[in-house]
Amino acid sequence: MTANADARREEIARQYFRLADAGDPAIVDLFTDDAQMFYPKFGYARGKAQIGAFAGGLGRGVVSLCHDIDGFTVISAGDHVVVEGTERGTTTTGVEFPDDKSSFGLFCNVFKFEGLLIKRVHVYVDPDFANTHTQGVEWGQSVQADVAALSPREKN
Repeated sequence: MTANADARREEIARQYFRLADAGDPAIVDLFTDDAQMFYPKFGYARGKAQIGAFAGGLGRGVVSLCHDIDGFTVISAGDHVVVEGTERGTTTTGVEFPDDKSSFGLFCNVFKFEGLLIKRVHVYVDPDFANTHTQGVEWGQSVQADVAALSPREKN
């Protein structure tokens, strides 16, 4: 692939996040007809209709979402584009995330392209935006306490 094709795919990946943040159903136009999407705690969506239904369903838990597109780390390799970054928003229950205690707004998406369309995207993010999965949050806090108890020399 040429550098120009890599740059175009990277821009399409950024457009994916702009459309996701806007809740724009045109996001499905970025995908091939037989595209696949993976999202934690949801599983797989296959095809534009299922991906569109997933995107619409995300609104059941999140009322606003904003990705720091300018701060992305973007890596291209062949037909893949990997995007690492941060996101913030508000759940439908009014909880703002991340809280920088148990949630940090970090994510990583791995896109596979077919030409200039997304063939597959796997999203790696903690979908517990409001920290309601108490067992996981309590575990993380207990480990944070263990780490904080170490002397500075032992932390390295």
